[in-house]
Amino acid sequence: MISNLTINPQRLWDMLMETAAFGGTAKGGIKRLTLTDEDKAVRDWFRKECEALGCTVTLDEVGNMFARRPGKRSDLPPIALGSHLDTQPTGGKFDGVLGVLGALEALKTLHEAGYETNAPIELINWTNEEGSRYAPAMLASGVFAGVFTREFADSREDREGISFGSELDRIGYRGTEKAGGHKLGAFFELHIEQGPILEAEEKMIGVVQGVQGMRWYEVVVTGRDAHTGSTPMTMRKNALLGATRLIDAIDAIAFDNLPGVGTVGLVEVKPNSRNVIPGEVFFTVDFRHPDDAVLDVMEAALKEKVAAVAAERGLEIVLTPVWNSPAVKFDPDCIAAVRAGAEKAGFASRDIVSGAGHDAAYIARIAPTTMIFVPCKDGLSHNEAESSTLEECAAGAQVLLSAVLAYDERFAGV
Repeated sequence: MISNLTINPQRLWDMLMETAAFGGTAKGGIKRLTLTDEDKAVRDWFRKECEALGCTVTLDEVGNMFARRPGKRSDLPPIALGSHLDTQPTGGKFDGVLGVLGALEALKTLHEAGYETNAPIELINWTNEEGSRYAPAMLASGVFAGVFTREFADSREDREGISFGSELDRIGYRGTEKAGGHKLGAFFELHIEQGPILEAEEKMIGVVQGVQGMRWYEVVVTGRDAHTGSTPMTMRKNALLGATRLIDAIDAIAFDNLPGVGTVGLVEVKPNSRNVIPGEVFFTVDFRHPDDAVLDVMEAALKEKVAAVAAERGLEIVLTPVWNSPAVKFDPDCIAAVRAGAEKAGFASRDIVSGAGHDAAYIARIAPTTMIFVPCKDGLSHNEAESSTLEECAAGAQVLLSAVLAYDERFAGV
């Protein structure tokens, strides 16, 4: 019989506000980049909170944190729940964090009630989900799922040339367990939608069916530095001009392949001087679409445009793929558990596909997985003004707890 346990909404909200101080910004957001001192501080807090509940906290070789609560049967792999605690440079209070703290609130509720699940329950904080400091995104869950190697992760460098591996060692969060060294029975990830659909339709819960495909690229356009006053227009090799041609094309490619999206989010111009024609430009490309075949079309169009701009402007342009995350379909049984949890709590829900990438996309390769979405104001995310309400956060945590308990019922009497 599934318990009628109820989470504590105010306690969850208080934890969200408390952890927002780790890397808190003047505009009310969070800057807590992966493996920084701010990341270490929130990890220390998280470890202490989990150990206070009697959980055993372990680390793997890429810094993923696992807080395990025993179940009646130690022979079963754990039912896992969680998300990430790292943020964007101008991140909000809820992206990723809600998934970890909503799961922590679920564990606190189980602990207070003395409720014993059949399978162990494991709360996970995945390392470097955002990809804002170290590309690609979802790096450590990718190592856990066998998509990347530890060596690949350790070799990633930020824009200052500081490696992932050296920073992981510096903050003291490299564990001894091999990533993926233990199996998961299932994985449930709570998250704000990061889009406007739930709010617009006045639905409290998004029952996530899967994640659209994503591809990231890096582009280096090389021309020639030259004096702006003495170099004729006909003799210039302006790298920035070439980059702008491509940036405009990327936008057009996305519009030609709706509901696909295309974004250039990071641009660096060298030498970045007002009276020097730019000789080099670095920028990133982010393509997304629910259909991998359409992503192939978008990629081919980009390659064709790169070749055309290089020839037209006399530039050298190097396009490097850095990440390919195929479209993902989530597990029907996990989805059914979320739908049942929403119905039990009386929340209006709708099926939805995630436009953003999440650790769940990689974990779905190795364990039954799904996600739970709650609304965020105006669909805004990756922004310091990102906002969700106490009631919305509490609804997500309640459905998360109910879904996990519903999934755990399959092991009763087995």
